[in-house]
Amino acid sequence: MLIAVPDLVTPEQLSDIRAAIDAADWIDGNATSGTQSALTKRNEQLPEDSDAARRAGTIILDALAASPLFVAAALPLKVFPPLFNRYASGQAFGTHVDSAIRIRRGSGFRIRSDLSATLFLANPESYDGGELVIEGAFGEQAVKLPAGHMVLYPASSLHHVVPVTRGTRLASFFWIQSMVRDNEARRILFDLDSAVQSVAATNGQGDPAAVKLTGVYHNLLRHWAEA
Repeated sequence: MLIAVPDLVTPEQLSDIRAAIDAADWIDGNATSGTQSALTKRNEQLPEDSDAARRAGTIILDALAASPLFVAAALPLKVFPPLFNRYASGQAFGTHVDSAIRIRRGSGFRIRSDLSATLFLANPESYDGGELVIEGAFGEQAVKLPAGHMVLYPASSLHHVVPVTRGTRLASFFWIQSMVRDNEARRILFDLDSAVQSVAATNGQGDPAAVKLTGVYHNLLRHWAEA
């Protein structure tokens, strides 16, 4: 399941994120790469323990907690502290799959990466190339969203970033451990939640169908969740 989350951050939050990261010192993106990724990854990254990354990451974490769409789609249990990368001058990231377990360096924090997320931080007209291409059951999907918009997709997906040929692509990326490990189960719950909201919006929260569907949703979540 691939979900676009529009306007995850407000223009003011985006401005604060950019103010923090644009003035920071960047390093080789392979600082956090696995063995396979390091062979094809060409970009720059903010050190994950830098003040700029922490300040900008806190803004994003607050925005995630306030997003009903993100919560409904991800059913998050843990979120890896957001990281930041940039691509310019032909830089790209070849086809790869994200590591199953992500460990925050220098801490005991670790998650199972059920979902990957990319939050775009540069306007798409400011750079050429840089599409995030995600492979799925129905072929490839190229994603290049407005600044402040995020895409959420299974971390098990093969994906790559197309070379940037003009300008600079800026993004935050991170991983989510869901309460519901199985992608198909999450999709069913998301579709059911959307149906519940639609019925409730049309007929009211007290509508018997809405109440019954809500019960079905929570019973399925109770059955599948690892909390």
